[in-house]
Amino acid sequence: MGRGRIDRVEITKVAKRYGNERALAGVSVELAGKTMCALLGHNGAGKTTLLGILSTLVRPSDGNVHYRSHDAEIKDADVRREIGMLAHASLCYPELSAYENLEFFAGLYGVDDSKTALSAVLDRVDLDSRARMRAARTYSRGMVQRLALARALLTKPSLLLLDEPFTGLDRGGAVALGAELGKLRDEGAIVVVVTHDLEAIAGRADHVVILRRGQLVFEERGSYDYERLKDVYHQHAN
Repeated sequence: MGRGRIDRVEITKVAKRYGNERALAGVSVELAGKTMCALLGHNGAGKTTLLGILSTLVRPSDGNVHYRSHDAEIKDADVRREIGMLAHASLCYPELSAYENLEFFAGLYGVDDSKTALSAVLDRVDLDSRARMRAARTYSRGMVQRLALARALLTKPSLLLLDEPFTGLDRGGAVALGAELGKLRDEGAIVVVVTHDLEAIAGRADHVVILRRGQLVFEERGSYDYERLKDVYHQHAN
């Protein structure tokens, strides 16, 4: 029997507190398949906390997150297999090469670790073919970011969560990565991107969610060129 692909995520009144500090306050949003959601807000708005909750790595203080596939709920380990995450930390081992890193994670996830399969993932993130056998500690910040994305894509996730994925990339690299995320969206994935680089996702994001001080202050679906995205951000994030 094939695994259940996440095609909808229902976030209902999700709150998170750390002691007396409130990180999120009753956030409710629905994420749909074949959508790229730009999760925006200033530092401290609660974006990373919400990504952590969506990834199942952070437990909400209140509220619920339901992962659905054709209206059936997906739970626990089956959910985790469907989630790919690129966080601030690359989670890659600096002494291992790109291939060795992916072989290690492929073993953990129980996915194809053949040279052909790993090369295909590295091709997808455009990691320099000459660097793939070198230790990751020799990589530039942008190359490490590409390797981290390759790790996140290994399981062909249906929910992809990215926290500042364009950090360390030059403008060409950021635009190329934005295009790749658009392809993943078009293939059916739910792509959630936390970023301050509005240019990289302009024309690709079709769902905008803005948080301010842990609260949802704006949500809208539609088409966003750079000027519209910038206007919406400055109007609601401040």
